[in-house]
Amino acid sequence: MTISVKICGLKDRDSVIAAVENGADYLGVVFFPPSPRNIDPEQAAEILDGVPSDVTKVGLFVDPNDEFLDTVLRHVRLDLIQLHGKESPTRVEEVRQKFGLEVMKACPISESADIEAARAYEEIADRLLFDAKPPKGATRPGGNAVAFDWALLKDVTWSCPWMLAGGLHQGNVLEAVKTFGATAIDISSGVESEPGVKSPEMIRQFLATVKP
Repeated sequence: MTISVKICGLKDRDSVIAAVENGADYLGVVFFPPSPRNIDPEQAAEILDGVPSDVTKVGLFVDPNDEFLDTVLRHVRLDLIQLHGKESPTRVEEVRQKFGLEVMKACPISESADIEAARAYEEIADRLLFDAKPPKGATRPGGNAVAFDWALLKDVTWSCPWMLAGGLHQGNVLEAVKTFGATAIDISSGVESEPGVKSPEMIRQFLATVKP
């Protein structure tokens, strides 16, 4: 089984190089100021410059308006927009149509009802991302190093591609892949030395585990 990996929340060139050289399929940059992984469009353009065309460049946004999306996309050449807020199915379709890029919708999961709620996006988004619901009092919807009960996804089928996120690290990723059928993985805090600071060595080790 081939596993695709997205390294999200990249902020520096060394981490980007480590991700690309060790087989990452997706590189994610965050455009959400409350996040310790937030980056400005000019910085994002700089660190992603020269990334091979077969590596998908992803921009993470939380309930963005058109003006903000337009501003970012004028600076950064992205391949995929990740919507990580409370965007409705209608809004997801609006973004797809207006900006001409594929859209991945993040769906927070903590119980079986959340799986059913994600169905509303299944025929609209180009892909889905299943992440844990943020802890009470959290200031951001993702990147909280929290895992949900992956068993909720067991034997559930989807008509679009999906990616697993939330609390993944080198020690548990193979369990997620083997037990629950995840074929695409999104990792952020699991390859950080501290919140918002990626470790090139942890990126290398994680990718070596998933892509031996």
